[in-house]
Amino acid sequence: MNYIGITPKGRSTIIKDQAFFTLLDGRLPNDSDSIIDLFKQMDSQIRQQIEKITSGALSNAHGDWYEWLLAITAWNFFVNHDNCHLALLLPNVNRFKVGMLYNEELSSLIEDLRQKVLKTSQVRLVTSNPDFVIINGELARQILGHREVIQNFTIDTLAAINTYYKMFIGKCNFDQIVGFTSVKTSFRPDRRLQISHEGSLMKALYTHLQTRKWIIDPAGLRYYAVATKVGTEDRKGLKTVATHSITTVSSLPQAAVDEVYEVNTLQQAQGAFAQMLGV
Repeated sequence: MNYIGITPKGRSTIIKDQAFFTLLDGRLPNDSDSIIDLFKQMDSQIRQQIEKITSGALSNAHGDWYEWLLAITAWNFFVNHDNCHLALLLPNVNRFKVGMLYNEELSSLIEDLRQKVLKTSQVRLVTSNPDFVIINGELARQILGHREVIQNFTIDTLAAINTYYKMFIGKCNFDQIVGFTSVKTSFRPDRRLQISHEGSLMKALYTHLQTRKWIIDPAGLRYYAVATKVGTEDRKGLKTVATHSITTVSSLPQAAVDEVYEVNTLQQAQGAFAQMLGV
């Protein structure tokens, strides 16, 4: 399958899903294989097809490839464990607002907040989507029905993984969105700030819903970060307080990011999901 496309300006580009399927031959790597090394090998094969491919184009492809590897691993983990939650990929916020996963009442409260912020202060509540949403396992099994482990994958498999979230639009109660996960192939300083800001904002929205609904002693929303390599400075940089939790003396400070995982193999991914998904 040809995975090289041509842009309107006549430049060669990577068709990411076709490249992922073709270069891996529709098979997941071994559990112990380094994902960083795997991407280097895939880059080398692409460079044989496009000599002048930019590092930026390759890095952009790495992001999607990494998410697909993790999404398939999370799916298989869910299928193999009866008592765990499910992590699903989310699209860019320009295509979908994550608050729409909540039921009509809760999503209306979030939209009401957006409108009141704009009306009273002339500022916007601007949010981004985390890479994964963690859905309550009981709800996920109820909605998805029969489930099978993904052993080999196709382009259609990747398309399904990208759109499973649609099955949960308007279906989640307050406690059925368990948490979120941000995924990066690497942590740059600016990415660390983005992740902390995103985690803080998601938890602030959760607390807003808790307040509006008078929910006493909720389980809390979890927020995680994942990368192929995590250093000491990354962990320090992500140890940031969630802003809303320090605005009153009646609440204990909360972390914007609850845990950071280094995932450079599928085996490490399985270990991380064992903790994130509640096994």
